[in-house]
Amino acid sequence: MLQSNDDLNLATVKPLSRRFAVRAAEYADSVHKATGNLLSKVDEYNLRSLLMNNSEWVTSTDTSDFYSKKSIWNTFYKTKANLLEINTRDFFFTVNPVLQASLSAESDYSGDRLFLNTRGITVRGLIAKKIGFSAYMTDNQERGPQFVQERIIRDDAVPGYGFYKDYKTTATDYLDARGSIHFTAAKYLDFQFGYDKQFIGNGYRSLFLSDFSNSYLFLKINTRIWKFNYMNLFTELIPQTININAGNKLLDKKYAAMHHLSMDVTKWLNVGVFEAVVFGRENHFEFSYLNPVIFLRLAEQQNGSADNAFVGIDLKANVAKRLQFYGQLVLDELVVKELKDGNGWWANKFAIQMGGKYINAFSVKNLDLQGEINLVRPFTYSHFDSVANYTHYNQPMAHPLGANFVEAIGIVRYQPHPKWTTSARLIVWKQGTDTADSNFGSNIFIPNRNRPAGDYGYKLPNGPRATGVNAQLLISYEVKENLFLEASALIRNYKSGIGSLSDRNSSVITAGIRMNMFRREYDY
Repeated sequence: MLQSNDDLNLATVKPLSRRFAVRAAEYADSVHKATGNLLSKVDEYNLRSLLMNNSEWVTSTDTSDFYSKKSIWNTFYKTKANLLEINTRDFFFTVNPVLQASLSAESDYSGDRLFLNTRGITVRGLIAKKIGFSAYMTDNQERGPQFVQERIIRDDAVPGYGFYKDYKTTATDYLDARGSIHFTAAKYLDFQFGYDKQFIGNGYRSLFLSDFSNSYLFLKINTRIWKFNYMNLFTELIPQTININAGNKLLDKKYAAMHHLSMDVTKWLNVGVFEAVVFGRENHFEFSYLNPVIFLRLAEQQNGSADNAFVGIDLKANVAKRLQFYGQLVLDELVVKELKDGNGWWANKFAIQMGGKYINAFSVKNLDLQGEINLVRPFTYSHFDSVANYTHYNQPMAHPLGANFVEAIGIVRYQPHPKWTTSARLIVWKQGTDTADSNFGSNIFIPNRNRPAGDYGYKLPNGPRATGVNAQLLISYEVKENLFLEASALIRNYKSGIGSLSDRNSSVITAGIRMNMFRREYDY
């Protein structure tokens, strides 16, 4: 579905540009029509849906079926995808409602009924194909499963979000506001400034930068030329803060600068390099990190080596049209001699991801399989102080588990009909458990200079071993464009490794409705 080699590396950095998503979809549509290589009805439906929901960039596709047979007052839902749409020369604008409402029942939980109530609005626009803007705002009330409630208390933040207020009994009330403006400065150069999340990787998880934590202020510069795609990301973050939700104080700031350069080595292989540095100053940016071409590690050394810098390598290989293999390697700190000695030196901090996807598995159309393994050494992402660790708003910026774990993920997705989607997900993990008087390297918020066990003997996982299983089955039906009815079953079993009082077993059945937004997941 990609137009050229230049498009292979675009899907690594997310959110994916609407412009390039449409370009790839139109190319797939043209190949389908020209070669007679018939897509399945499901593929055709998904392709049209993608184009319909990004119509401002559609250029070579017939859009007659994008329009509704009957609008409301000749104003609303003139198109199937948007409540209100204005599409004239040099100006595009849409407004859509956002909704997610669900009720859940959890076994072995004597508290009140679980629920999620989300209401909001999303808008986006485009001026002269050059300047774009978008905004997404929701008000949320939620009582999640018991293990989610415990995480909120532990982190003083709603997972994936930030500030919250208590709502009723054991429930939370929080806002989610995101928005950005983007500008195409030249054919190969794009700028985006806003408040949102980013994701770098090809897997279910990312060991570089995930979308698990709260949104943050960012400036992103993307340069795409020949076989290269180069992304610069500068962010303003919130360091670890006690009573972060007090609501009566100005929160401190810390910052991060990140570079990701990827190249299509061949038609089927893409290789990328990643570097990041997290630093804290007296609430001001370190301007030496603004240089878009200097290696951040070298700049960090010139500043005195007080900041938290690490590098990474990622790759993606498409094989035999149906298979994709991907991986990430993060080096936070590594001494080869210590690694060869095999003594478990604490500062050999690295993370590895390996995964694969099988599309139309076993020749069954629209049956997709994915498998992934993630392992993160103790103390990775942490720092010798509590400011420059790889976190934002009391939450990890990479993997939800932090560090000192091994995780395996298996996912089955099947779409038997354009309107019906099913999926099954299984996540299992082992992780070392920190205790009140020990630091085994799991909690990346603890300064890594605090190591009661000394410098050696840290294996993976290290410390009392916690084990977890998180399994989910989901069935979804699209009533109308972007309006879904869903039902799911979630089973989560957790043994802490430090005593049965900390063990948690949950079975959750959920039914709900969702419109114009992503699904709320509890996948940790």
